[in-house]
Amino acid sequence: MCSATSTTDGRQADPKIIDLLNKEPESLAHVSLEYFPPRTEQGVKNLHARMERMLANTKCLYTDMTWGAGGSTADLSLELALHAQKTGHVSNLHLTCTNMEKDGDPIKAVHDALQQAYDGGIRNIVALRGDPAEGDNEWTAAEGGFTCALDLVKYIRKNFGDDFGVSVAGYPEGHPNRISELSEDEVKNMTESEKSRCCTHDGITYVCKDDDYKKEMDYLKEKVDAGADFIITQMFFDAEVFKTFVNDCRTWGINCPVVPGLMCINAYPGFKKMTKFCKTRVPKSLEEKMESIKDDADAVKKFGVDYGVEVCRSLLDSGVKILHFYTLNLEKVVYGITDELGITSGLTEQSNESDAKDMVAVGSAWARVGDTVKCSAGQGVVKEIKSDGAAIIEIEGNDVEMAKGSYEKVF
Repeated sequence: MCSATSTTDGRQADPKIIDLLNKEPESLAHVSLEYFPPRTEQGVKNLHARMERMLANTKCLYTDMTWGAGGSTADLSLELALHAQKTGHVSNLHLTCTNMEKDGDPIKAVHDALQQAYDGGIRNIVALRGDPAEGDNEWTAAEGGFTCALDLVKYIRKNFGDDFGVSVAGYPEGHPNRISELSEDEVKNMTESEKSRCCTHDGITYVCKDDDYKKEMDYLKEKVDAGADFIITQMFFDAEVFKTFVNDCRTWGINCPVVPGLMCINAYPGFKKMTKFCKTRVPKSLEEKMESIKDDADAVKKFGVDYGVEVCRSLLDSGVKILHFYTLNLEKVVYGITDELGITSGLTEQSNESDAKDMVAVGSAWARVGDTVKCSAGQGVVKEIKSDGAAIIEIEGNDVEMAKGSYEKVF
């Protein structure tokens, strides 16, 4: 019989993360680690081993497992989160309300996932809306289902009470869907707050305008008021943006912990793709350094440690008590940062990333607009994904339409 403190097979259930966050860290800061479901069975096996090592080495406070775009990794995400719980991690399962229809019911799969998580001893959920599924450029809600993360928070509290600790996402630079491309005149007329969070990619300036940022903060307040215990932020590379966001949270009456989400810089292509896709602010000094070493993979990884340490020290100086690392299922950069900060010692020399090729996410095989792909007509960049999965690909200046399954993403 399952209870609040035990699983169906009598094991100890996880504590709630909010209770752990409210305790002072034993070292300089708490550490938490986030992983994603790998695409292959070998990748899963290797991830099990890495998670076990990193738990022992960093004594991470909790472990996040992501939920793939469009619910694509639902079963595997749950399996990995349950495996983490069984092997000593405090498991924090990401759960989205995207494409979660089951037996014609747009809510049943979400409820079943929550129940399975609870029965397996998981007591912590990250409530998210989720990204579009393969072939979709925009997110759409299922008829009669959840429309946003707020709906999911409310559902958990209504149907499971306080059985779960719940966290939600926060966006220091604004949600990507609320970030606008600016005209030259708009760039000249940005407010000081807009200037502090704007970004430039391929010569185009983007920003979450003040009115939209206010809507974002109002919505975040709703999620917390509905029952979220704490906030985990979207990645950022400018520590000042995070500090401003925390101050804004307090101004809005959002007084729960705000956990900084730290994306480890492991490789130049991944850094460029993620920052462009998420419209992330990249400080000029960071951009220039990355451009100068982009062809030296070892130098990029080493700089990833140095820059990560710089950001973390700034955060710790501002009073941050926990560092949440998006590991990308790798360890070297995380170890380098925690060693340099003095949270751990001697881990960098122990790091082993010989299995890096297996650490590719399930959804990584999907091509989206802007991705490089190859097909029978050659190699090019995706300009459009149609509703049937066909892609318009620009190859040597010409647009070519290729059917779904006839083109392959280039990594």
